[in-house]
Amino acid sequence: MLAAGQASRYGSQKLLTPLRGRPLLQHAVDAANASVCAPVVIVLGADADEIARRIDPGRARIVRNHDYATGQASSLRAGVGAIASASDAAVVLLGDQPLITGALLDALVARQRETGAVAVVCAQDGRRSPPTLLHSDLFAAIAQLQGDVGARELLARRSDVVTVDVDRAAARLDDVDTPGDLDRLVP
Repeated sequence: MLAAGQASRYGSQKLLTPLRGRPLLQHAVDAANASVCAPVVIVLGADADEIARRIDPGRARIVRNHDYATGQASSLRAGVGAIASASDAAVVLLGDQPLITGALLDALVARQRETGAVAVVCAQDGRRSPPTLLHSDLFAAIAQLQGDVGARELLARRSDVVTVDVDRAAARLDDVDTPGDLDRLVP
């Protein structure tokens, strides 16, 4: 789970913004902990100490990304690096996606097992979005990523990527970048 950003567009640490009585990040943590994914890793960077104090990680382990200011690639490398020796795939989700579910994460795993695809990407309303399952065949390329990029660039060049279409009634893939996003997401 990538949760290391500075939340500059939000104006404050959005991951701690209350949503239904819990920090925004806690919703994604709970979804990951409810899934078959193991191990669960939360990558923290900006405000890591405060965030770690205010969430309940459950079975998740916190990994610190001290290079978070260099962009998302450093968080992706830190998260994948923390599980690479123990896992044949990584399900990457964002800490600011509070309406994803454990069932959605399980569906990504099931789809990869069914197809053998190198990656399984979610799509909603015709738009691709995390969470995304990345097979270990991609881990070496992920280790080379730099800057404010995720795996999208790696996947764009591949034909062995499958998609899971996500109905809005089952889960919402929206992420929260601004206070207005949160207002629109949860009226």
